[in-house]
Amino acid sequence: MTIPAQFDAKTVEEKWYSYWMTNGYFHSEPDHRTPYTIVIPPPNVTGVLHMGHMLNNTIQDVLIRRARLKGFNACWVPGTDHASIATEAKVVAKLKSEGINKNDLTREEFLKHAWDWTNKYGGTILEQLKQLGCSCDWNRTKFTMDPDMSASVIRSFVDLYNKGLIYRGYRMVNWDPEAKTTLSDEEVIYEEQQGKLFYLKYKIEGSEEFLTVATTRPETIFGDTAICINPYDERFLHLKGKKAIVPICGRVVPIIEDEYVDIEFGTGCLKVTPAHDVNDKMLGDKHNLEIVDIFNEDATLNSFGLHYQGKDRFVVRAEIAKELEASGALAKTETHLNKVGTSERTKAVIEPRLSDQWFLKMEDLVKPAIKAVLETNEIKLYPKKFENTYRHWLENVRDWNISRQLWWGQQIPAYYYGDGKEDFVVAETIEEALILAQKATNNQQLTINDLTQDVDALDTWFSSWLWPMTVFGGIMNPESEDFKYYYPTNDLVTGPDILFFWVARMIIAGYEYADDKPFSNVYLTGIVRDKLGRKMSKSLGNSPEPLELIEKFGADGVRVGLLLSASAGNDILFDEELCNQGKAFSNKIWNAFKLIKGWEVSTTIAQPESSKVAIDWYEAKLQKTLAEIEDLFEKYRLSEALMAIYKLVWDDFCSWFLEMIKPAYQQPIDKVTFDKAIEMLENNLKLLQPFMPFLTEEIWHLIAERTKEEALIISTWPELKSYDEKLITDFDNTIEVISGIRSIRKDKNLPFKDAIDLKIINNDKVSTYFDVIVAKLGNITNLEYVSEKVDSALSFRIKSNEYFIPITGSINVEEEIAKLTEELKYAQGFLKSVQAKLSNEKFVGGAPEKVLEMERKKEADTLAKIATIEQSLASLK
Repeated sequence: MTIPAQFDAKTVEEKWYSYWMTNGYFHSEPDHRTPYTIVIPPPNVTGVLHMGHMLNNTIQDVLIRRARLKGFNACWVPGTDHASIATEAKVVAKLKSEGINKNDLTREEFLKHAWDWTNKYGGTILEQLKQLGCSCDWNRTKFTMDPDMSASVIRSFVDLYNKGLIYRGYRMVNWDPEAKTTLSDEEVIYEEQQGKLFYLKYKIEGSEEFLTVATTRPETIFGDTAICINPYDERFLHLKGKKAIVPICGRVVPIIEDEYVDIEFGTGCLKVTPAHDVNDKMLGDKHNLEIVDIFNEDATLNSFGLHYQGKDRFVVRAEIAKELEASGALAKTETHLNKVGTSERTKAVIEPRLSDQWFLKMEDLVKPAIKAVLETNEIKLYPKKFENTYRHWLENVRDWNISRQLWWGQQIPAYYYGDGKEDFVVAETIEEALILAQKATNNQQLTINDLTQDVDALDTWFSSWLWPMTVFGGIMNPESEDFKYYYPTNDLVTGPDILFFWVARMIIAGYEYADDKPFSNVYLTGIVRDKLGRKMSKSLGNSPEPLELIEKFGADGVRVGLLLSASAGNDILFDEELCNQGKAFSNKIWNAFKLIKGWEVSTTIAQPESSKVAIDWYEAKLQKTLAEIEDLFEKYRLSEALMAIYKLVWDDFCSWFLEMIKPAYQQPIDKVTFDKAIEMLENNLKLLQPFMPFLTEEIWHLIAERTKEEALIISTWPELKSYDEKLITDFDNTIEVISGIRSIRKDKNLPFKDAIDLKIINNDKVSTYFDVIVAKLGNITNLEYVSEKVDSALSFRIKSNEYFIPITGSINVEEEIAKLTEELKYAQGFLKSVQAKLSNEKFVGGAPEKVLEMERKKEADTLAKIATIEQSLASLK
């Protein structure tokens, strides 16, 4: 079989992904094996692959591929989320570019456009995941708007409503004026912004006196319906029962009293705008104030804004300040830093707005979710530090606003049969709703035509919180074979930014509907940042194109590069050099394989003792590393697990093992050693396969012809066996000996082809088992243990052991003595300067501990070096 000179990642990736798909290795059906299940955090249907997806899905693929090798029935369910706000915005923008206004369409017409868009672009990201090597069960691909998925969401809503947990309320909500929908509290991001504080003068009716009120939003004066003072504020006692006049609009409003007002804060007076501030709404309800809503749904002012009608709120803010100043109603302005709520999706500034919305009561629903994570540890978060965030959110949870003023999404299954707000029924179908409506009205003459369905759609998260259940049909058919076999799932890999949005809500839903956890472990990844620590974004130009990285470094190289620095929960400082490192690792493995396959194999020559020793050591090293890897996977420290394999393969296998068994130049290798080398290589490939699936599968099939039943992807993970720890520690000592010999050869210009003698004083009683390795790798013809120092020899020391290389004619003894004397003089001078520092009480008393440690290490290292030089001089004289 011809082995290409270079590893061609692109060709190999296309070949093996096609092979895996053709042979159905990714597909899972319930059987006798133990299941191992992961559900993908469904990316938005609007999405394309970014660095966060690359990291998240590589981790999932590592876990699922390892589970396959360990004999589990591995099932990774892929899919996408309909992302109501983001997708509707994309479709609206597309229609606008075609000269079509959404408001001119019926709901059905708009949804046809949305489905056309989704069918055209919706699967893009899933196709891109294939290029990364993701081994998802593509036959099980789900979309949160699939008919069965939508039916599950509707059934959930009806069930929760019938349990008294869903209700309709007129509340102050977060309004996104760009998406023209309400948002839950968790979808609002608070950002510090530099703004202005406007001090406005309100005239007291019937007098020339003024009250001054500070506000960041002068445009909202059109909605003012009161001025509020503290009843115990002596400054304003004379104003009790009086009225104030709102600037510009001239509305006369009462001056009310409430202890809510902080006497010490600001001017001690508040303007009360019940329609546009949650605290003002509370005061308005308490004091029966009029509610004046001044905004349209796009945050332009309505007719209450008088001559500003139709203008955007921020335009009005600038213009009204000038008008207030001109009229003398603006006392002053100050710069002001305050937190402004913005939409997570559209980045628009949120507008508090009173609205009829649907809410889910959360107080009792969260209790099993708190218990599972924080008390019983049924569900574990990795890293554990996120338990505090989880606790804070769930213990301070508010009712969930689950309705959205959108068309793209599951339409709320509430049907109105009259004109009143409470004249509705909730049912899974309009036919069932009709029966309920007839019963509610005691009117059998009602028809379907008399019913009107609520126009709002459900929050996307209300769909995706059911994801681990609905992908297996668990809501519509809890007794289905798939649901009973695959649920609960094993691991969830996601970002901490959606710990509440999605993770906590899935846990809540799992206990509510299945009386069981949705998963056992949650691995929370960090954010991928650039090497300067900045969050990646297109505007900064620091976000690499994932597919271009794969093209440049190969999928395996990118996977390794990402994972080498991706410890759970910590941000990843991404540098392309990491991918280059991953590519270099691929080349190292490829070249090692080529080296082995390039050896001529002989069945007649005996196995050298050095090869036998090398094999014993590497088998022990492999087992030790395997034990470490198992422990690291248990702790979800995947980056460290990869690093352990990386060191095993690069250092132990390539740099040492192959060097130890390599036959002499143009000589064959014995078959026993060759077969063992192949066995060790295959074990390495099994460990690497979850991380580097393409390269390893290619080499696996180049080693030998394999049937589809013998593919690496469905091979078996190496078996953990007992091993001799002493072999490993003894070899660590051997490495130091070989390094000492090589240093002398290099320093003294002793060519490796020239054999040398080695004499050892074995004070440490070190094992002689690896002497054959020392002899081979040091090109030593005579290795001898002695009891006395050897004269006229170059020497070095390891711990208490002394090693001597007798001088040959090629070394000028006088020159060597002169050189060593100079080195000794320099070392003694350096030691003197270090010890002077350490004897200086002022330095020792004031220096940081780390600096002192460094100085003490310098002293110890220099003393050891001096001892070695003096020993070498003694042996030469």
